[in-house]
Amino acid sequence: MAFFFEATCAIHSLLNRNDFNYNTDGYEGDGAEDGKSQDGSETLPYIDESPTMSPQLCVPQGPDGEAVSPTPPEGLLPGGSIEKGLEMKKLVLSGFLASEEIYINQLEALLLPMRPLKATATSSQPVLTIQQIKTIFYKIQDISEIHKEFYDALLPNIQQWDEKVTVGHLFQKLASQLGVYKAFVDNYKVALETAEKCSQANIQFQKISENLKVKGPKDSKDCTTTISMEALLYKPIDRVTRSTLVLHDLLKHTPKDHPDFPLLQDALRISQNFLSSINEEIDPRRTAVTTPKGEARQLVKDGFLVEVSESSRKLRHVFLFTDLLLCAKMKKTAVGRHQQYECKWYIPLADLTFQTLDDSDSCPTIQVLPEHELEEMKIKISILKNEIQKEKKAPKGQSRVERLRKKMNEQESWLLTHSPSIPFRIHNKHGKSYLFLISSDYERSEWRESIQKLQKKDLQACVLSSVELQVLTSSCFKLRTVHNIPVTSNKDDEETPGLYGFLHVIVHSAKGFKESANLYCTLEVDAYGYFVSKAKTRVFRDTTDPQWNEEFEIEVEGSQYLRILCYEKCYDKSMLNKDDNEIVDKMMGKGKVQLDPQTVQSKNWHVDVIEMNGIKVEFSMKFTSRDLSLKRTPSKKQSGVFGVKINVVTKRERSKVPYIVRQCIEEVEKRGIDEVGIYRISGVATDIQALKAAFDTNTKDILMMLSDMDINAIAGTLKLYFRELPEPLLTDRLYPAFMEGIALSDPAAKENCMMHLLRSLPDPNLMTFLSLLEHLKRSVAEKEPINKMSLHNLATVFGPTLLRPSEAELAKGQHITTASDIWSHDVMAQVQVLLYYLQHPTITFAELKRNTLYFSTDV
Repeated sequence: MAFFFEATCAIHSLLNRNDFNYNTDGYEGDGAEDGKSQDGSETLPYIDESPTMSPQLCVPQGPDGEAVSPTPPEGLLPGGSIEKGLEMKKLVLSGFLASEEIYINQLEALLLPMRPLKATATSSQPVLTIQQIKTIFYKIQDISEIHKEFYDALLPNIQQWDEKVTVGHLFQKLASQLGVYKAFVDNYKVALETAEKCSQANIQFQKISENLKVKGPKDSKDCTTTISMEALLYKPIDRVTRSTLVLHDLLKHTPKDHPDFPLLQDALRISQNFLSSINEEIDPRRTAVTTPKGEARQLVKDGFLVEVSESSRKLRHVFLFTDLLLCAKMKKTAVGRHQQYECKWYIPLADLTFQTLDDSDSCPTIQVLPEHELEEMKIKISILKNEIQKEKKAPKGQSRVERLRKKMNEQESWLLTHSPSIPFRIHNKHGKSYLFLISSDYERSEWRESIQKLQKKDLQACVLSSVELQVLTSSCFKLRTVHNIPVTSNKDDEETPGLYGFLHVIVHSAKGFKESANLYCTLEVDAYGYFVSKAKTRVFRDTTDPQWNEEFEIEVEGSQYLRILCYEKCYDKSMLNKDDNEIVDKMMGKGKVQLDPQTVQSKNWHVDVIEMNGIKVEFSMKFTSRDLSLKRTPSKKQSGVFGVKINVVTKRERSKVPYIVRQCIEEVEKRGIDEVGIYRISGVATDIQALKAAFDTNTKDILMMLSDMDINAIAGTLKLYFRELPEPLLTDRLYPAFMEGIALSDPAAKENCMMHLLRSLPDPNLMTFLSLLEHLKRSVAEKEPINKMSLHNLATVFGPTLLRPSEAELAKGQHITTASDIWSHDVMAQVQVLLYYLQHPTITFAELKRNTLYFSTDV
């Protein structure tokens, strides 16, 4: 026993590194706060299940569901430089080597208590039996030796790196030893169950299993970190998937004629086949909770929802079990104590009904915040993101980074709580009603369908005793499948930041409808933790085979997913009810696709199919970074209007404001002012291109085309005109001054400067700007309650379009905004400049020119 306790003490002195921590639910009580996992396990973007569930290893897949081909895309890097490719390969290998060191240290920490436990197993006071030790630590020793050998062989290759170094044989050998992992995975569930039973039965083992110490990397200032046995047993499950992803990266940066290429291909093939075979054998069902009556109560679905409680919004974690729905919040606990849930309420599914608006008098009313408040918070979050990126590069910026992260977490959580507005009402037929708010009809449909599917079974109403309820609520922490509220501060720095720029989507057609119907699709992308509807196809009437073939340009802000929802249009006026944003059209199906940057960032269209409830929707997509989409390149022909200087167009037309601007504004004011999301919702790209061609060639049928065209296409054409001007409407010359003027603190100085800058614009630019300003202020924003387009929204849409510098100005390197940093300080300022003028009392050309209150200064 003395030997055992000495070893146990040695375990406690091993590590304090925090590389493996992840933020869990990120909220405490009713407010959002940073949360840390007690077991220190990682956020694993490629693993489907949590450590307490059957592990599912994910093979990287293509759009058709097949494993991604080992063959990398053509070209190693932009420009195809072999030297750059090899340098990238070294960076990939170096990163993987560092993670291998961490992984080996984790395995060693897991093995450290095994020897003293074996020593005590044959004593008079065994902690565990030999069989229990073999079960818990099954194959860990073999896996550790495999990776130590791999690490020792790879290290000198990285230290003496040149173009002749080969590592493919090492990865091929590593892949050939995956049989050991197969044995580990087969035993994984039993190992976890055995460890949990032993912890409950033996207090000594419980202390050991909850406080294993892992050494940090050799060059780390931190010494050790504490991590649980449960979390460490999960590490091998994660490692296979990560190794497979590294092989993808290595192939991308390895020339095809390099000796490593076929060996890495073979290693990737073996790894993918292994992952596929494992997935086929693993039961993906959730871990069940046994009720006192011996029945299995299984978790079916969980996630974060916003509940309206006592007239305020509360972020809740909702758990759907096979027989009941439970709403919980995270309890406030002392530092170092395990996090726990507190049950707010539960409803047996046998008693649950979905409330309609007719009988919802008892439900609380929905308080919807003005759109501009949400936009202001987005701007604050974006500025914080930029500050964090700057501080990361600063020599001593780490402490400030943590403070900024905490502040951003609070702001993002606020936005997540206050953005949803679609009601999801549920009712206990023997009790009270509850109201959740959801950001998309997609989630509401998912929850409703999951509950209704369970209700088809012969369910009996259940009443839980206080003890039973406490046991069930306690189990939620381990059973949950959604660990983090979806905010940036809960993401690893290594995670993909998502796409920033413009996603082009063509919705082609849909098949699988059994009866003729009036059909349309909507498109959604995620941003700031929730999904936003961005586009809508036209309604294809009375058909089972809709052929939309409509293209949309969708602005994305860190988006990682595209959703397509298919609806049957309701034309029965008696069924229309616009209250509370209720959607009366029938949802026929819904689907989601991940926006893989490597797939969509190619120049070619990527064709895909989403399957939903037996319906197949065919679509294509490609992505353009904001930099590329806002390039201002002069038109090669001066006969049209797009890409031609505004003074050339007005002089040719003998007009003060270009004809295209006047006609588009007139048509929007005639029939688009009441359109929800006007100027924000994308028009059909093919329609926009048709209008562009008509204006460029001065077609006689322009007015007829405008009257027949979808209003969002006309709004899109106006935005495209300003975007394609060879220099911004507010000019390159004045751009630095606009940036400086909007940053002034003194209101009088700012007023003086901003008005002087307007007077400094060329007359055609000024007249056009004032015409657009009046349209946006007086016509569009005044109908904000109907069209949902506030001054903030309009400034966000038009600001960069009217101010973004031309290529010549960008080439100076002073105002570059990268695609991954779309909401940089410059873009924020561009929005603020336009917002300043939108919020200003009416400005007229004549008053501006003769106003002597403002003195002129050099710009």
